[in-house]
Amino acid sequence: MLERVAHLLPSELSVVLSRMPVKAQEGLEEIRIRDNRPLEVWTLGVSTFVSSSGSLSDNPDGAYKPSYEVCRKLLERMTNHSVYAMEEELRRGYITVEGGHRIGLAGRTVLEEGRVRGIRDIGGFNVRIARDVTGVSGQTLPQLIDRSNRTIASTLIVGAPRQGKTTYIRDLARAISYGRWQSPQALGWSGRKVGIVDERSEIAACVRGIPTFDVGPRTDVMDACPKAEGMMMMIRSMSPEVLIVDEIGRDEDVEAIREAVRAGVSVVATAHAGDWEEAASRPAIKRLLQEGSFARGVVLRRTITGLTVKVVDLTAAETSVGFAGGTVGSAARAAGHSTASPREPTARAGDAHAP
Repeated sequence: MLERVAHLLPSELSVVLSRMPVKAQEGLEEIRIRDNRPLEVWTLGVSTFVSSSGSLSDNPDGAYKPSYEVCRKLLERMTNHSVYAMEEELRRGYITVEGGHRIGLAGRTVLEEGRVRGIRDIGGFNVRIARDVTGVSGQTLPQLIDRSNRTIASTLIVGAPRQGKTTYIRDLARAISYGRWQSPQALGWSGRKVGIVDERSEIAACVRGIPTFDVGPRTDVMDACPKAEGMMMMIRSMSPEVLIVDEIGRDEDVEAIREAVRAGVSVVATAHAGDWEEAASRPAIKRLLQEGSFARGVVLRRTITGLTVKVVDLTAAETSVGFAGGTVGSAARAAGHSTASPREPTARAGDAHAP
């Protein structure tokens, strides 16, 4: 995985990382670079520090410490030597580069009328290495289909950070767009028109508006666009049958999803949460769940054996998953969504190690 981002890194840093054991390089997920502080990487599912010789240790003592000059070179490479041109990305606290890799930034914020305008004096970087895993959604897709409408049911996917949510919805988009439903109940179904609103340019990894990941032949992408506005633009201009968005949670996201569901569009969205109880504690998501905007739920959790995917049917009459407002799903049933069986199957999707 190191080779995917080596071109972004200053030579001093790239050399140190290239000395790591081959297995650690292949399992690399994140590179955390902090000005004059120990170099940290996430690899093979664990955090470790890297010495100048490439050896790995839980102890930060003796780890390689990138200098201010190395960090300056890194920022220049990531912004193509034009920090000003990346002002909007800096305001959001991250930069997405070709290939879908996202570089998180930490430093001193610049405020304007109480709002963050940008980040200066950047002293911390988190390079998250994007990877594509084909087929990661295949075992669970049959449990997400809406048989009555011959498409995917509106689905909310939750998981903590680094559990594979973006990779999972990218694979769902691809399968739905190609019509690879993986179910005997969907024989003869064609692919569906998919609209991806890719606010952070991670799902499709567009370059000049063109996806660099395969997201399917019937898929359109609104790149680097706020989710709520992008969903409405997609509905008005591209008539999608399925909308896919990452990391919902704001009030405006709720209203856009409501509008999409009212328009008969299936919505597949992700949210940061470790489980359903945590998801329900977020007011915006809680409202959508109580209103029945989603007919299926998916909980992703990475383990040492791969990705565990738990599917919950939110339309079942007996479904009550501990939300403070009571049983969810009545609106979804009224909208004609079908139910899946069994209610809470658990499947392993193989070695789906991805950000």
